[in-house]
Amino acid sequence: MFSNLAEKLQTTFRKLRGKGKLSEADVDSALREIRLALLEADVNYKVVKSFIEKIRLRAVGQEVMKSLTPGQQVVKIVHEEITNMLGQNHTSLVYASKAPTVVMLLGLQGAGKTTTAVKLAVDQRKKGRKPLLVAADIYRPAAVKQLELLADSCGEVVYSNTNLQPVDICLQAIKKAQNEELDPVIIDTAGRLHIDDQMMAELAEIKKRCQPSESLLVVDGMTGQDAVNAATSFNELIGLTGIIMTKLDGDTRGGAALSVYGVTGCPVKYIGLGEKADKLEEFHPDRMASRILGMGDILSLIEKAEAAVDQDKARELESKLRKQQFNLDDFKEQLVQLRKMGSMEDILNMLPGGGNIPKEVKQLSLKEDNIKRIEAIIGSMTRKERENPGLLNSSRRRRIASGSGSSVQDVNRLLNQFSQMQKMFKQFDPKGKKGKMKNIQRGKMGFPF
Repeated sequence: MFSNLAEKLQTTFRKLRGKGKLSEADVDSALREIRLALLEADVNYKVVKSFIEKIRLRAVGQEVMKSLTPGQQVVKIVHEEITNMLGQNHTSLVYASKAPTVVMLLGLQGAGKTTTAVKLAVDQRKKGRKPLLVAADIYRPAAVKQLELLADSCGEVVYSNTNLQPVDICLQAIKKAQNEELDPVIIDTAGRLHIDDQMMAELAEIKKRCQPSESLLVVDGMTGQDAVNAATSFNELIGLTGIIMTKLDGDTRGGAALSVYGVTGCPVKYIGLGEKADKLEEFHPDRMASRILGMGDILSLIEKAEAAVDQDKARELESKLRKQQFNLDDFKEQLVQLRKMGSMEDILNMLPGGGNIPKEVKQLSLKEDNIKRIEAIIGSMTRKERENPGLLNSSRRRRIASGSGSSVQDVNRLLNQFSQMQKMFKQFDPKGKKGKMKNIQRGKMGFPF
């Protein structure tokens, strides 16, 4: 997510940090590089212009020029301005004072609206609520069936009735929610390939009759400025309370997410980071700004870990790390638990300085097939070999490869990744000797960061 933009910005700031004193020429050079990086990421040019002007105004003032660490001061200013560009503060879902809360999802076809509706229902159930999904798209072939199948796979409830018009479907669903104490009601409305009068009239009628607390536009983050244009049109014609940005895990440059608040004034409330039902996250502008600038996102990492990790195993692992007893069995167990949290690269990028972590660790795949291969390789080792990988000479490695149905190269790759992870753990010394864990909520997560 935003990898190209993040890499370019971090390269620019490394140059600034190396200077004991900054001149206006240094600031101008950095701002040119930042401007180019943002434009290449497809950020709206008006947003970029305003952003650069704000930084210049602050960066050439007394705040920076008289600072003992001017490079760090500029990074601090850029972080604050990126946070402002993304929406300043986290904006939670608004619930009605009297249940049920009605959440209306809008969007063009292909943005991932139906999938997002199910993800939002799963998110709300995790928070202790009992959501009701509403299949109000009666036009797109199999749209109702798609919602029902996705919801059924997650144990969510759907109201559908293809004999009614969309407005009546929504009203009946709200009555059902009231009678069965379901809350919130999440309406999957119909989309089109492009904005047209008929679609807008129907959405306006649903909004008028159902009085939703939230009117959230689902936009495809990979469409760049087209997503911003769609958000502008929906906001002007229907009125939005927020935006859900999907497909940010794909090959997206990030321009839509960085532009949409500045252009529309509508906050991004959620971001979609994958196809699975649990891949919807609340959007925090300050945390995202930190990740873009390579400062990490420890709070989000802790939240992911608390939701995915067995606390007893976490305490047991912490004890082993204190005694420097992390072995291949622990390595396997951590991979299984990490898989619940997402890709290795995403997890490590949430750490401050995550960009400096060895590529061998970042590239460790957490896909099911790879986890099974690793389990097979480690399972083919003796207990002594798992506890002391230094015993694994070439003949033992051939035996393990043969016993696990893998190649010697697979065994070597696994051992190299384990070695790199051991080195990384020593950097994050559990005893706090190097001061790198003092400010992290230790013991709350299986992966010892």
